[in-house]
Amino acid sequence: MTATVHVSPRIAVIPLHAAWGAVAGLAGGVGMGIWMSVSRPVMDTAMITMVAGLLGSANAFAGWLIHLAIALFAGITFGALFGQYVQRLAPAVVLGLAYGAVWWTVGALWIMPANMGMPVFEWNDVTSSSLGAHLVYGLLAGITFSCIARMSGKRADRTTA
Repeated sequence: MTATVHVSPRIAVIPLHAAWGAVAGLAGGVGMGIWMSVSRPVMDTAMITMVAGLLGSANAFAGWLIHLAIALFAGITFGALFGQYVQRLAPAVVLGLAYGAVWWTVGALWIMPANMGMPVFEWNDVTSSSLGAHLVYGLLAGITFSCIARMSGKRADRTTA
């Protein structure tokens, strides 16, 4: 006995959008990582080494690896959730910036300080600099996703059943 499963084109394209999101997330992660490598909001400490502190390290290379892993996850999620909406540049920029702000709220204001024994949801030099970095991430991820979609020519609104 065989079973046939019918999947709508909107659902079928999610893995492709997730793959594009992975590339977009890494592009955004590199841009954000550069920002975090040169930004030193506290005692001449680069933000990227603060990220390494999530796993008990102070090594910038470890910070980069942790940061890029998070950026990859965030990019895959961005593509899977918003891929059908961010294939054009304007929506990609707007949703990318909003997505970066959400990750700033969840990651920089809540998860990272909570894991490092610092106050959560506190505005300071680190969180203000981090906001800019997260907006760079979202902007670059959105633009990259839109460019990949345009280059591939496989837009979700052209998919047929």
